[in-house]
Amino acid sequence: MTTSIDVSMLVTTFRRPRHLALVLESLALQQCAHTTLEVIVSDDGSNDETAELVRRFAATAAFPVRFTSQPHDGFRLARVRNEAARISRGRYLMFLDGDCMVPRHHVAAHVARRRLGTALLGYCGLLTESASRLLVPENLAATDLAALVPESQRRSLARRRLKARWHAAIRHPTKPRLAGGDFGVWRDDFVRVNGFDERFVGWGQEDDDLGLRLRAAGVRLETILDRTCSLHVWHETDPTATSRWKDGANVGYFGRRGRLTACRRGLVARPASALTWGLPFDLAASPLGRALASHLQAARSAGSGEPCDIDLVVRPGKATFSRPAECRLAIVTNDYLPDAMLVATADQIVTVTEIDEPALVAALAAAG
Repeated sequence: MTTSIDVSMLVTTFRRPRHLALVLESLALQQCAHTTLEVIVSDDGSNDETAELVRRFAATAAFPVRFTSQPHDGFRLARVRNEAARISRGRYLMFLDGDCMVPRHHVAAHVARRRLGTALLGYCGLLTESASRLLVPENLAATDLAALVPESQRRSLARRRLKARWHAAIRHPTKPRLAGGDFGVWRDDFVRVNGFDERFVGWGQEDDDLGLRLRAAGVRLETILDRTCSLHVWHETDPTATSRWKDGANVGYFGRRGRLTACRRGLVARPASALTWGLPFDLAASPLGRALASHLQAARSAGSGEPCDIDLVVRPGKATFSRPAECRLAIVTNDYLPDAMLVATADQIVTVTEIDEPALVAALAAAG
């Protein structure tokens, strides 16, 4: 008889086998006897001993362990996390960075606290370089991990916990923020928003984006720092990381208006034909409109006043946005100067040449 998996622990890694060995050993020490657990290690294309390390660990682990990898093509953390989720079987997903150990009660704390419609947000305490260098997997069973966290980090985590509880109490629209290296979410909720947005390439903001979309889907985000936290094993800073998140490569895309709750390129691709569009009454009145109509003929069209994924207007044209929509998209010809009303009401404005078919296809694919 096949045993159903309750919790899938999804660990992401890239070229840090020593750190991964510590993380896996901390998972082997989990005290969660009444929970069926699996561990998925998702690798971003390491060319070292990572795969062999996971194979050896899987041979002795008390739970199923699987490994997946992809060719390395820059920093693609969103895709690596999604790949782990795709092959997982648990109804509750726990995400963990491959440089963050967890205390023995970590999984049990999530299982005890979780509720339907709620995602649980953790965070990591930063271990010092000296403490991190002394860690070896064989000695973790006799190591009090909590005692390794510096006092300054304890105070920082306490402040973060109090802020998170306050933000949750006042129903803050964007806080507490989701940190992708340590959180838990129900599979159904993760699938509903189509997972991480794989259009985030490079360091930062893919987890903030997921948090916003989970909230838009009605999921409540709560801290679990009063029960558990992860412990970040020191390493040199990733060269793609910026000292300030506002300087990251993904800030522009993250700050866009018209964000779809279920992203376009996540666990599955959502082409234009898979969305519900609000089409303007004058779509057939211009060459641009007719070209767009030909590309959207397979998509579902919303009726007058009916909610849709994307409400579309075309310029030149007279139609205005008229439906409840997650994204209001204006596509205009390159000789048209958008008026003040259009600029104020459109979430996204794309300028194209009427006869440029690839540009039209790209505009429809990028919306949202």
